[in-house]
Amino acid sequence: MQKSERNKQSYKINITMAQNTAYIQSLISIAPRWITQLRVSKNEIVIYTKPEFVYALLTFFKKHTSTQYKVLVDICAVDYPSKEHRFEVVYNLLSVLYNSRIRIKTNVDEITPIRSVSDLYPSAGWYEREAWDLFGVYFSNHSDLRRILTDYGFEGHPLRKDFPLSGYTEVRYDDSEKRVVSEKIELSQEFRFFDCTSPWEDQANQLSIEPKKA
Repeated sequence: MQKSERNKQSYKINITMAQNTAYIQSLISIAPRWITQLRVSKNEIVIYTKPEFVYALLTFFKKHTSTQYKVLVDICAVDYPSKEHRFEVVYNLLSVLYNSRIRIKTNVDEITPIRSVSDLYPSAGWYEREAWDLFGVYFSNHSDLRRILTDYGFEGHPLRKDFPLSGYTEVRYDDSEKRVVSEKIELSQEFRFFDCTSPWEDQANQLSIEPKKA
């Protein structure tokens, strides 16, 4: 890459970062109570909020004229067992009008509910069922919160970090009974826990801005 091209690319990155910073400051001024922290990671804005403010914040981002994030692309979750509020729930939003994406993050424990946004974004219905099924994150006011990927009678939530890789039961076809049977797993050794550092954890290229306390 030539020097002039590198300078142009660097200039574009600086302009984008400046625009994101100005946009972040405007969001903080509009909704200071709902936003606990904002971060820019790889030119994408990430907003942190409390579980009780998720519905209000998503309503704002969908309906405000300067945001118009009318598409909920996905809802996902991450389990951090060592944290008090172990589940990080992530809402990925898209504004087609402004060609912009934004992520809303909140943290909950095993018993704290999050208000469902399925009446705000119809696509959230299945996303929330998936988060409930795999992680056990409970969404209140959901019209049909039941398992979506695991089988009938399944116990536990398989994407939790403390869920054993082999599960608790084994499903097989029994030729003598001519049906599928479920049995407890017999292991040659006890469950073991492994702890290692992830080489993909990179904190570089991030801009973090926290709202000023009054």
